[in-house]
Amino acid sequence: VQLVESGGGLVRPGGSLRLSCAASGFTFSSYDMSWYRQAPGKERELVTSITSAGRSTNYADSVKGRFTISRDNAKNTVYLQMNSLKPEDTAVYYCYAKRYSSSWRRIDYWGQGTQVTVSS
Repeated sequence: VQLVESGGGLVRPGGSLRLSCAASGFTFSSYDMSWYRQAPGKERELVTSITSAGRSTNYADSVKGRFTISRDNAKNTVYLQMNSLKPEDTAVYYCYAKRYSSSWRRIDYWGQGTQVTVSS
């Protein structure tokens, strides 16, 4: 099982980045997908999630209207489009996959993270 994030980097305030997370080794279309982030000295926080078929999304208040999550189940990939970036968006961004088995056991996977730095 692998979740491989890409697309991070250094961007100026007000700029944009698009993160990708390529999944392999499991049935991607059966999993809800999320992006989390962790800034230095802070706890990991949920940024956004999308359901397995992509019909429903939710966002942290801090990123609503600026970030958009999407997925392509044919490509086993989830994306995070980040616009109007702010210095406080600086963090390591992690991809997360989750589903529940028929006995309600949680099955989940994490990516290794990609650094996003917003600075002038």
